Amino acid sequence: SFGMALSSILTEAEIAAGLQSCQAADTFDYKTFFVKVGLNSKSKDQVAKVFGILDQDRSGFIEEEELKLFLKNFSASARALTDAETKAFLAAGDSDGDGKIGVDGKTALIKR
Repeated sequence: SFGMALSSILTEAEIAAGLQSCQAADTFDYKTFFVKVGLNSKSKDQVAKVFGILDQDRSGFIEEEELKLFLKNFSASARALTDAETKAFLAAGDSDGDGKIGVDGKTALIKR
């Protein structure tokens, strides 16, 4: 399952801290979230692994639908992102304006 794969990279405490930072609708901020879960201090390899987990259809990109369910990868009980959150997240990682995030955009998002 996705959760298990993520837990090999992140600790439960890190995941809990990340989810806690954005429990209310429209409070999700990807920069805060990545810092809380400790992703910004992980290696490029680990970041690529997380990207692979989020890219559920293995297209090599993270589409809007996958981003909307982003938090659910960390915990099944987490909420879906709101449209506004999804669009802001997408815009931040979509380096070429094609409406999805590729691996390069993902790394840029996290390491920013």
